[in-house]
Parts: sequence; structure tokens; C-alpha cells
Amino acid sequence: MKKTSSIASSLVARTSAARLKHASGFTLIELMVVVSIIAIIAAIAIPSYQAYVRRSVAAQALQGMQQIAALLERHKARNFGYQGFDLTAQGIAAPQTYNFDLKDGADATTAAKGAGNGKLLSASDASGRSWVLYSSTTDSQNYNFLMTSTGIRCKNKTAANVISTGCGTGGEPW
Repeated sequence: MKKTSSIASSLVARTSAARLKHASGFTLIELMVVVSIIAIIAAIAIPSYQAYVRRSVAAQALQGMQQIAALLERHKARNFGYQGFDLTAQGIAAPQTYNFDLKDGADATTAAKGAGNGKLLSASDASGRSWVLYSSTTDSQNYNFLMTSTGIRCKNKTAANVISTGCGTGGEPW
């Protein structure tokens, strides 16, 4: 009897050791569950991060516009008008995907912002009584901004709707 029990215990010990040897890895199901969880987290996190980056860049554009507006008012206080203000000489860089466009308010056309639309304030024949500042983006999912010396402040995701008098259909104040 003793011999049978020692053989049985020896057999149990060997099979337990064999199981431990093979039990050190993960099953395919366990790996697939982990990969699925990571994919779900990534599907939620990546768009959230992209939206955060867009909001951050838009906030930087608004900050730049407000700095330009303050510089314009300082220029007007010293020179009794906005004429002669050169935006490029101010050293305010537009954030990534954005650019600033400053026009003379008396000559700003009601067409959308763009090259050739309206006079620059630095032009010698600019009236210098008012200004229109555009901040447009190359990111179609972010806002284009408008700010004027008359107090208009609006934003729109469609650049063509942002004109010197407002932001048109889909525009929002900021």
C-alpha cells in the first residue's frame, strides 16, 4: 500500500510540475481581451486629444488677436489713428494652422477675407479710422475668427462666411 501511494504522489508531483511549466504564458483569449480593451480606449482617447489640440490652437489665435487689438489701440493713442500700423513689424506670430490678416475698416470689402480684398492699414492711402482683423485656419474642423474696431467678435467654421460685417450663417460670438 505504501508503494502505491508513493507512486501516486510521484505521479501527481510530475503532472503538477508539467502544468506549472505550461501555465506561465497567456491564452489567446486573454490576449485578445487586452487588445480589445486597448483599442476601445484608443478609439475614445485619440479624438478627445485631437479636439483638445484644436481648442488649444484656437485659444492661441484668439490671444494673438487680442494682443493685436491692444497694439492697435496703443498705436491709435500715439498717432491719432490706425493708419501706418504694420502687423508684420509687431512680431506676433500666428499659431500653427492659423494666419492673421489685418485690413483697413473703411476699405474692407464685404467679400470673404483673402489676398487682394481690402487695403492694409500700413498702406499710405488707408483711412486709418477703423480696422478688421481676420484669423483664418487651414484646419476645416476649427474656427475662423473675426474681430473689428467696432466691436464685432465672431467665429465660424466656414471661412467663406467670415466677412468684414460678421460671420454669417453658422457664426457664433466669442
